Amino acid sequence: MGLSGVLPAAKSLKDFEKLLEFECEYIILLEVRVSQLKNVVRYAKRANKKVIIHVDLVQGLKNDEYATEFICQEIKPYGVISTRTSVITTAKKHNIVAVQRLFLLDSNAINHNVRLIEKSQPDYVEVLPGIIPHMIEELKDRLDIPLIAGGLLRTEADVTRALDAGAVAITSSDRELWNY
Repeated sequence: MGLSGVLPAAKSLKDFEKLLEFECEYIILLEVRVSQLKNVVRYAKRANKKVIIHVDLVQGLKNDEYATEFICQEIKPYGVISTRTSVITTAKKHNIVAVQRLFLLDSNAINHNVRLIEKSQPDYVEVLPGIIPHMIEELKDRLDIPLIAGGLLRTEADVTRALDAGAVAITSSDRELWNY
């Protein structure tokens, strides 16, 4: 079974602790210090949670292939999220689930990122902001990679629209949406 539904994102240790007791399989780790990574992932595994680390937001760690190699070999999360193709490629070499983040800035940026994604072949693509259903549909048609919607999803209706447009999951740090 792959990623699906609402993927709760912890933006603080307080959120993380709440998610350890929450009924979810996955936890997305946002802003965490490099010194906390090993223990945080260990606690999550003890609680039968699969952690996906947003590599670009780890404080004290450069988001490059060497940092990803360290994370894959020493921290051993379920997966990583990054905007960087080198991070995605390194994660895939280490058999870690790779989620490439794509920002919907303008047509040129989207086209450029689609070309990069076609080369790196991540396991998932996270589309931000996730509140634009027609862009989720368009990217679903252009890429043969499951899409995750994230960013600016504030209501259950937003979640439903993103999933109906073709996203397999949504990410959210909004505790109100974790139960959806």
